[in-house]
Amino acid sequence: MTAPLPTKIARLEDPAAAPGSIEILWSDGVRGVYSPRLLRDACPCATCREQRAAPSKPTLLQVLRPEEIVPLAIGGMQPVGQYAYSIEFSDGHSSGIYTLEYLRELA
Repeated sequence: MTAPLPTKIARLEDPAAAPGSIEILWSDGVRGVYSPRLLRDACPCATCREQRAAPSKPTLLQVLRPEEIVPLAIGGMQPVGQYAYSIEFSDGHSSGIYTLEYLRELA
């Protein structure tokens, strides 16, 4: 049995979803909805993995989180071969390679 593949990838215009969300329809019938925050927080690049594993440092007097100042958005999504996608975020981050397998797990 082969792994599920995307049959459609599109920006989701559903008002119930987070603004700028991506919808992926998979060949096995699963519908995945991916918000920009979900994808950014799950970035698989080495730098992001290290930051997630590091102990968090308390911040003093933080009134707004960075994502509240400028809403996070997906600026672009490019295929990497036939196995993954590179996603560019509005915060300038674009080094994560999201394999199809990983995107399916996030669904």
